[in-house]
Amino acid sequence: MAKGDAAAEPDGAAEDKLIARRGAVTRSDLADAIHRKVGVPRAESAKYVEMVLEEIFDRIISREDVKLSSFGAFVVREKKERLGRNPKTGVGAKISARLVVAFKPSNILRARINGEG
Repeated sequence: MAKGDAAAEPDGAAEDKLIARRGAVTRSDLADAIHRKVGVPRAESAKYVEMVLEEIFDRIISREDVKLSSFGAFVVREKKERLGRNPKTGVGAKISARLVVAFKPSNILRARINGEG
């Protein structure tokens, strides 16, 4: 087989590269990774992904910050009412107060992204 063929890649590396090329990791991708690396059935790994995401979702809805060690934190912030401007027309518009969720990467994640770890 030619270099780079999926069958020549060890231990699911071809799937990992495919995910990286797409640019977005889906729930299904996470479940597949758990299935491959842990060896649990695909349906069970999908349940685990849903359980973890549901727990994170519930905590954020409850206005709690979610901190994942070595990864980062999802922080719920309040934005005050402010005056904005329609960029197309230049007309001012009131933007109502609201809650937003921000992600703050950990120092470890930041270092790995920048090739330092």
